[in-house]
Amino acid sequence: MQHYKIIHRTYYNYSNYVNLEAHYLLLRPRESHELRIESFNLKTVPKSKIFWHRDVEDNSVAVATFDIPTKQLFIESEVVIQHYNETPLDFIVSDYAINYPFRYLANDNFILSSYMILPDEDTRTLLNNWIYNIYKYGETIQTYTLLQKLTTYIFNNFIYKVREETGVQTAKQTLYYGSGSCRDFAYLFMEAVKCLGLATRFVSGYLYAPLMSHEVGSTHAWAEVYIPGGGWIGFDPTIGEIVGKDHISVAVSRLPDNISPISGSFVGSSGSSLNVGVWVTKI
Repeated sequence: MQHYKIIHRTYYNYSNYVNLEAHYLLLRPRESHELRIESFNLKTVPKSKIFWHRDVEDNSVAVATFDIPTKQLFIESEVVIQHYNETPLDFIVSDYAINYPFRYLANDNFILSSYMILPDEDTRTLLNNWIYNIYKYGETIQTYTLLQKLTTYIFNNFIYKVREETGVQTAKQTLYYGSGSCRDFAYLFMEAVKCLGLATRFVSGYLYAPLMSHEVGSTHAWAEVYIPGGGWIGFDPTIGEIVGKDHISVAVSRLPDNISPISGSFVGSSGSSLNVGVWVTKI
């Protein structure tokens, strides 16, 4: 078991006073048999009233509402967790899904269908040709092996770049540029997995990087694939590895744009700037 402390600070600065609308905060890690929360503190300046709920993906969402005008919004979460996913390969795949290709069982397929929606025809054609570098259709291969090959291929053949711009590159853009951020690589992986006929979803969270634990970091993104018997298994093409004890999941979604850590709006005539700092330390 590993102990981690995660501090996530966000500053919005406005050139004039504004009235803040409700802000939606996806900052609390997803609790499971692999992850337990020891403590969680959330504060805002100006002070807000916070309501909690679980969204359709079972993510824990804090809704912050504000009463007074302000020229700055500060949001800080501090969480201490116990992490038990030290042997991520310790799972049993259902017999029918050990080798690829396979078909999900009818009941599972019904539930998973929204995570299997194919990209547009042009993107599909491009990805199918690109996948040929990794897997030739009709070849016998274990399902996990195929997914790990896809993960390492992206890691070995694309250049990682920090992108300050909001949003996610399309799969076509990432293939064209040959580079991207963690969220771009996760989305490319997802679109390829859908072309293979498997269910996949986007994950936003944190990554413990020992060499950077005392430096200002950022959130991280990867993808999960539903493997019968194993469940939702995480793959991180940014580092070329299966998701394990150093990954802390906060939110999941079938679409990457749905799970920004903080989303909200303001009313007023003002410019704004954003600064974010994330620290993940082992304790």
